[in-house]
Amino acid sequence: MIFARVALFAAALVAAAVVSLFPSAGSEKVALSMAIDGAIGPASARQLEEALDVAAKRDAAVLILKLDTPGGLVTSMREMIADILASPVPVIGYVAPAGGHAASAGTYILYATHVAAMAPGTNLGAATPVEMGGLPALPGDQKDNQKDATGRPAGDAMMTKVTNDAVALIRSLAELRNRNGDWGEKAVREAASLSANAALQEHVIDFVARDTTELLQLADGRTVDVAGKKVVLATKGLPVETLEPGWFIQLLSVITDPNTAVILMLVGVYGIVFEFTSPGAVAPGVIGTTCLVLGLYALDLLPINYTGLALMLLGIVFLIIEAFNPTVVLGLGGVAAFLFGAAMLLRVEGPGFAMSWAVIGPAAALTLGLALLSGTYLWAARRNPPRVGGEAMRGQPAEILDWQGGEGHVLALGERWRAKADEPVAAGDSVEVTDISDLVLTVRRRDAGRNGARQ
Repeated sequence: MIFARVALFAAALVAAAVVSLFPSAGSEKVALSMAIDGAIGPASARQLEEALDVAAKRDAAVLILKLDTPGGLVTSMREMIADILASPVPVIGYVAPAGGHAASAGTYILYATHVAAMAPGTNLGAATPVEMGGLPALPGDQKDNQKDATGRPAGDAMMTKVTNDAVALIRSLAELRNRNGDWGEKAVREAASLSANAALQEHVIDFVARDTTELLQLADGRTVDVAGKKVVLATKGLPVETLEPGWFIQLLSVITDPNTAVILMLVGVYGIVFEFTSPGAVAPGVIGTTCLVLGLYALDLLPINYTGLALMLLGIVFLIIEAFNPTVVLGLGGVAAFLFGAAMLLRVEGPGFAMSWAVIGPAAALTLGLALLSGTYLWAARRNPPRVGGEAMRGQPAEILDWQGGEGHVLALGERWRAKADEPVAAGDSVEVTDISDLVLTVRRRDAGRNGARQ
């Protein structure tokens, strides 16, 4: 009986393995959909990578990539383009909903998709690279957008290199997908933009679709190049399943904002400092360590300038030292180092990824304020007379209880002490403590100390 059950169980395992290796021919195909709504950054790149992995494992017919973005980081954009080009599942880029746009980095990603479409009332373009990271613009400052005769940014060799690299990228994508490379270059050099119908006329997209149902109908029957293989899309009438970002993607989208990362680092540093100065509190140490790790992890995902990060940390160290040893110079130097470091933190900026004076200024002011407040209390504590230990005994009044041969016992602070004196005293005299050694007090007459002061 036992052998029969074991044999039945083994047969079931073999049957399950065969079914998993050779799925039935009648299994229904599905179109997966994901949306990027907001700035393109590490969270967007991770979201697309996971969506493509799910689409490949489920053998989805297509992955619909809905775009509504102002752009973002070049590093994340290139990661997403590389994932799309290597994907075994066709990707349909779809700028939606109405009123949405695929600006800057979104234009490059749309060019990389196997099929490009837009909803009515949307636009794309303005793909000129933003300037390299540096001092953030003060409120009211205007950027210098002048171009030279070739259309390149005037007087900036680095920006010229970046612009030429961006032109080469969008042209290569246009050649790969058989799209309008001339307009792509215009979008990079002149920040040109197009509406949905104009993009269709310029052969930048393949068609305009009102919704995903029409999108799949218009994409049906098209031949696309997927990882070096020609694939005919069969998408008409496919059920659409939306892939929602998980909790980790949502967390990344919050902490990879450089301003949030800086705040997390500040909370982390001061939480740990407070834990060291007040051992046993526990909560500041736990919260501080968690915030510091999250802040450093976020900065590791961003294209940061490590010189700027070092200056920020140096500024914080100076301000902590200022709190324990007030000098003013260290405080001002710490604020200056923190401000310059925060301004230099990002190596390359993009829409949604820039340091803001509205964060840098208050953070520096708050840090300086905490340092000055701590220094004030510390300085006041140093100037107050000691209240514990041997130092606290000096100058305290005492009364002679018994005395013989230059030593005896006194009553000081409500306790009986052994004492000695270098001058004659007797029981009942009032004295004051001048020193303490090995729990033996040295005393003198109180009127003697005052007479010595008068002389």
